Amino acid sequence: MKSKQLGRNGLKVEVTNISSHGIWLLAGDKELFLSYEDFPWFKDVSINKILNVQEISPGHFYWPDLDIDLTLEIIEHPERFPLKAKTVRTK
Repeated sequence: MKSKQLGRNGLKVEVTNISSHGIWLLAGDKELFLSYEDFPWFKDVSINKILNVQEISPGHFYWPDLDIDLTLEIIEHPERFPLKAKTVRTK
């Protein structure tokens, strides 16, 4: 599965795979894995929303349909940024 997107500034980022464990991004010459365990916001959303990604500046990725932005450092070292999305139950 491939999707090529150009961010507003023309930087190329590509979602190369979506699996049951996470998503793979290709940004420049770097291949990045975002596991659902570390990035749970991507787990149960539509493929089109995941594919719509922009590299708005070098190493800064944005998914406008999901209002998620992540830096290269966060993706490469999620243990340094332990904040994860929490589900809020409504009655």
